[in-house]
Amino acid sequence: MAYMSEDGYNKLLAELKHLEAVERPKVIAAIAEARDKGDLSENAEYDAAKEAQGMLEAKIAKLKAVIADAKIIDESKLKTDSVQILNKVELKNVKNGAKMTYTIVSESEANLKEGKISVNTPIAQGLLGKKVGDVAEIKVPQGMIKLEVLNISF
Repeated sequence: MAYMSEDGYNKLLAELKHLEAVERPKVIAAIAEARDKGDLSENAEYDAAKEAQGMLEAKIAKLKAVIADAKIIDESKLKTDSVQILNKVELKNVKNGAKMTYTIVSESEANLKEGKISVNTPIAQGLLGKKVGDVAEIKVPQGMIKLEVLNISF
């Protein structure tokens, strides 16, 4: 089950609709055009179009599976007394004093450039359930880090 915000769910639906309504017809047209050029056994354009179709259909199937498995979180019931999914968490690295802010989201909504990390990452897993003032010791690829929870919000 993939927990996500309503906004994240709607973005997935929009992406699926775009792939099915816009991208799929483009791929079908490319296959038809390549087929019209003659011998399929030596037609690289046809092979490329068929490969693109396979990748597109796999992406559509994956999106459908994520959407079918999605559970939308009622944001009105979220609390900020401890870290949970959809919380914005302000942290301080105890070792070097560096501050950072992350929003913990579902895997499909994760985007590090926007400060959104997947609930499945080691950092998010180490923070879940922590309260303001708690220090989480988290094993990351570079070793152990200690992160102090400074603030929890939406």
